[in-house]
Amino acid sequence: MKVCVSGGAGYIGSHTCLEMLNAGMEVTVFDSLYNATEEALRRVEELTGKKVTFVKLDLLDAEGLNKLFADTKFDAVIHFAGLKAVGESVAKPLFYYENNIAGTVHLLKAMDAGGCKNIVFSSSATVYGDPASVPVKEDFPISATNPYGRTKLFIEEILRDVYRSDQSWNVILLRYFNPVGAHSSGRIGEDPKGIPNNLMPYIQQVAVGRREHLSVFGSDYPTKDGTGVRDYIHVVDLAKGHLAALKKLTENPGCETYNLGTGVGYSVLEMLAAFSKACGKELAHVMAPRRAGDVAVVYGAPDKAKAELGWSAELGLEDMCADSWRWISANPQGFTSPAPLS
Repeated sequence: MKVCVSGGAGYIGSHTCLEMLNAGMEVTVFDSLYNATEEALRRVEELTGKKVTFVKLDLLDAEGLNKLFADTKFDAVIHFAGLKAVGESVAKPLFYYENNIAGTVHLLKAMDAGGCKNIVFSSSATVYGDPASVPVKEDFPISATNPYGRTKLFIEEILRDVYRSDQSWNVILLRYFNPVGAHSSGRIGEDPKGIPNNLMPYIQQVAVGRREHLSVFGSDYPTKDGTGVRDYIHVVDLAKGHLAALKKLTENPGCETYNLGTGVGYSVLEMLAAFSKACGKELAHVMAPRRAGDVAVVYGAPDKAKAELGWSAELGLEDMCADSWRWISANPQGFTSPAPLS
């Protein structure tokens, strides 16, 4: 299978490319490198002994996308590319709407012109908003509390409309919960630019001394210890979920939606304690007020993915923390001094 991966140099994209190469697929990555580095793909090549075809290309470059899909006949696309910082999306909504939504329209047009009508879209559990109950299921109402979340929600709707208009398309919408962890080699992992927006990379940076302490936002939620509860999924399990989705595309499933999570929720303090155990030291934290838009508890029901994709998460909290610590302790500054792809 020949697969085009948008945003494939990023955190989830690079881990997915590694699993795809190990499964014998041909992988072409295009990425603007706005929040990623070619070094991740160089290390993927090192780990697999296989070549990634890389094209530096922005989603908003319609001409470049058309050329890519005219020059190569792809069997499917995995669409990761997109801006993803909630706070930035609130401050710069038009930047997010243009890049994520208009960029996806350019991609879909290029795919259509190039005769590639199979796509796996990287959506998010953020589309569930503040759910009335947990675990959340795929048929729950969807909403969003910020522009980033709305871009995911709108793109889902665009993809459904594309399928309704032309049922030769096959679309799989993957709603991820909270990806954490790293490849067990310690060679690739999460390396956010600037201040991390997510819990685990922030904890990692505290553990290696890049930040003084973790701020825990909210201590008065109706949870076991007062801190927010989320469904954390190991990035390698998540990557394997994309392979299961690609296999499903070959069955011409139409348009389907799947949660990718563990079905288990952990609080912020539980995550902090588990990581402290993995790295062998207590990590400083301070309690802070709740952040606007944060919800108390979100975790998913992954039953549909197990039944229809044959996929379920295999790696637990201990693996997530051990692999994260292996990555950040070996790469305290992340992907520094990236070498160009050969």
